[in-house]
Amino acid sequence: MTVVTTQKSYQNRPKAIGITVRKLQFNPKAIRRHYFANSPVMSHLLTALSSTFPIGEQFFVHSVRNVRAQVSDEKLQAQIAAFIGQEAMHSKAHAEFNDAWRTHDYNLDRFQAWLGRKDNYVKNLHPKIQLAITCAFEHFTALLGGYILRHPEVLSTLDEDAVKLWVWHAIEEIEHRAVAFDVYQHVYGDDKIRRMIMRSVTTGFASLTFYSGTKLFMQDRKKSLPKVGGNLFGSYLLAKMFIQLVPEYLSYYKKNFHPSEIDYTDIVQYWKQQLAEEYQVESFQSEQSVMRYS
Repeated sequence: MTVVTTQKSYQNRPKAIGITVRKLQFNPKAIRRHYFANSPVMSHLLTALSSTFPIGEQFFVHSVRNVRAQVSDEKLQAQIAAFIGQEAMHSKAHAEFNDAWRTHDYNLDRFQAWLGRKDNYVKNLHPKIQLAITCAFEHFTALLGGYILRHPEVLSTLDEDAVKLWVWHAIEEIEHRAVAFDVYQHVYGDDKIRRMIMRSVTTGFASLTFYSGTKLFMQDRKKSLPKVGGNLFGSYLLAKMFIQLVPEYLSYYKKNFHPSEIDYTDIVQYWKQQLAEEYQVESFQSEQSVMRYS
């Protein structure tokens, strides 16, 4: 009787609107090392970010699962399920990317071991703090995802498989950008702690990315240093991105802030069509077909 009841409850749960779990098919070995605008600076920074995703995405899921039983809203429960599915796919895809790039002269292992120790420490913090950390990082990933999608001139310099990986990831980060935030507000609603944690995460995120990106750059210095033009262009892009994202970042500290107030609808739909038609990504092709005939 218990099994039947559980299955029925699951079948009756509403589907998450606007959050779709997709499996990505791409070839990480086909991506050049300096794949972003032929710029070692930007490429190594993005690869450094990728190296954090398998552990980071698993932590985000962990922090939401900590309090999932306290969520009474069925629509939010459906969004949590979709959030977990998307993050699992992201972790898998970036693990494949990282494995393809793990060579004798490009070693991610030491940094990832350090990250694993940090992960164990953070998982011993209060569930409220863990979830607030996830809210902060989800704000960052949505901002970065939105920036990538809004600048097709930069994406045009990427290899095809790099576009698939980073655009797919950006779209899904935008789709589920409000889930952890809504769970936090539903269970805790403590904006003072949420903002305080964002300040700490900002410092840690910036220093972590800079440190790991620099380590990768120096491991690759024989190939990276000669590309002066690419490095200058990458530094320019980085500074431009930082300046343009400051207002969206600061919105997190506003009273009554909500992640959905930043509207990405048009640009996300544009890139869904691009992935379906130009890049022939099956999951987006299926999605576009359903939309045409619905």
